[in-house]
Amino acid sequence: MLQIERLVKVYRGASTPAVNGLDFSVGEGEIFGLLGPNGAGKTTAISIICTLLRQDSGRVLICGEDTALKPSGIRSRFGLAPQDIALYPSLSARENLCYFGRLYGLTGRALASRIEQCLELVGLAEHADRRVDAFSGGMKRRANLAAAILHTPRLLVLDEPTVGIDAQSRNMILENLKGLRDAGMTILYTTHYMEEAQQLCSRVAIMDRGSIIATGAPEALVSQVAGCANLEDYFLHLTGKQLRD
Repeated sequence: MLQIERLVKVYRGASTPAVNGLDFSVGEGEIFGLLGPNGAGKTTAISIICTLLRQDSGRVLICGEDTALKPSGIRSRFGLAPQDIALYPSLSARENLCYFGRLYGLTGRALASRIEQCLELVGLAEHADRRVDAFSGGMKRRANLAAAILHTPRLLVLDEPTVGIDAQSRNMILENLKGLRDAGMTILYTTHYMEEAQQLCSRVAIMDRGSIIATGAPEALVSQVAGCANLEDYFLHLTGKQLRD
């Protein structure tokens, strides 16, 4: 579903690449975790994958198509829920979904039906006509997810989808992601919550300083190092405990 090949990005004035020879693939129907400390290059990689930023070299293939050749044509294949809430705060949840649905070419009854499905899925059906700026943090996160899946993308890219929310909203989002996976959606998942990655992801890639330093199933990675009890222990073993920000 997603193939990253030797991806490189160097920002102007930088002494080192933000992304340096990135290589990984995500299979269809898989939840794949892209992990790393602050400054590892995750956001740059996601921006390139989602055609928001142009790489200096390397390729990104989504459904076998090179995103650099026709980025506008590939955007309907994926959905993005960024870390910052990508909704209009003065509009209601329903109005936001209606707007974004039309951008994806959905109209009429098909759009109305899909909006109701997504609102129900994320537990916002009863709050559909409230302004987003009146929502709690968890409700905003769930509405953000609804907007990302509205057009039923084949690939869903999630950047810190549970940051700053309560346990109930987090549980609902994680359960929804498992359901989307079971329905055949492929998910690229970034998070600083290692327990989430260990619970959700069939495989993870750990980035540091622009490169991938480990890839594999969470349990298999943890078992490689004596004394590691979980994925967070393994992550700190690889990346160190020194503060990055």
